[in-house]
Amino acid sequence: MNGGVARRRILQALGPFLGLLLVVLLFGTLDPDHFLSAENLRKVAAQTVVVGLCTLGMTFVVVSGGIDLSIGSTAALASVVTALALRAGLGGAAAMAAGVATGAAVGLVNGLVVTRLSIVPFVVTLGTLGIARGVAKWLGDQEPVRVAPDVARGFQRLMQIVPEPRWLLLAPGVWLLLLLAALMFVVLRHTVLGAWTVALGSNEATARLCGVPVARTRTVLYALCGLFSGLAGVMLFARLTVGDPTVAVGLELRVIAAVVIGGASLAGGEGSILGSLVGAFLMTLLESGCNLVGVENYVQEMLVGAIIVAAVGLDRLRHGGGARSA
Repeated sequence: MNGGVARRRILQALGPFLGLLLVVLLFGTLDPDHFLSAENLRKVAAQTVVVGLCTLGMTFVVVSGGIDLSIGSTAALASVVTALALRAGLGGAAAMAAGVATGAAVGLVNGLVVTRLSIVPFVVTLGTLGIARGVAKWLGDQEPVRVAPDVARGFQRLMQIVPEPRWLLLAPGVWLLLLLAALMFVVLRHTVLGAWTVALGSNEATARLCGVPVARTRTVLYALCGLFSGLAGVMLFARLTVGDPTVAVGLELRVIAAVVIGGASLAGGEGSILGSLVGAFLMTLLESGCNLVGVENYVQEMLVGAIIVAAVGLDRLRHGGGARSA
């Protein structure tokens, strides 16, 4: 029994890195000159920022036994709010705060509806997916919200592939992602909130008996997920230099795939920040490789779907094919 548990944990820890190695070997063989170039790797790192930020929040929600399907729409709404704040004359920091606060507000609503009305997270976040997208289109008058070029240029530096100054090596947004990932790693593994998160996903009834404030913890986790989705929306604005209400469609699927590839169980109770971050990088690297070798976009969408099914199948195998106790 102990040997089986040990093997399962080793597989869970090494799985994301093995998948990443497989992608690197595949596309490194097909197009070594471009795929493994420093320029392409810097580009992939910058493109990982949006997915990576969303995985930080989603990891907490999934480990707690929940799901959030609204993160793509939330990110789009945050990008529109950021652009509107800049166009209204607010400074860069205030506009960024407005975008992040918008995401946190959506996440807070998700958490309150899930806990107060006892509606399953899938249904709640599916509803807010449509609501947030609709609000984004309403605020933007169904068009991208543009700002003055000199104002947008300041945000654009956050996602600049060749950073300024050059000694940064990677875009400032990448360093922000890594810093926040390190912080969330500590929170998940070494704080009371992290322990409560794992307890909720492992067995909610037992967690309640042990004194875990279930409703409050779930609400905080959804608000945290929304906060990171809002920050991802700010980074989307920085990359596109417009607040686009139609952007980030399907982002939730890529994020869920990254989290599950990273070793999280959709049944709850398991997951890691490092694994999710590796999963996010793998997904972006896969997209980059497909683009370089000329794989059509619809094939990439099929691959994402297949990866989700395969990752969930592997999760079932890790648990012996049985269902996790409720």
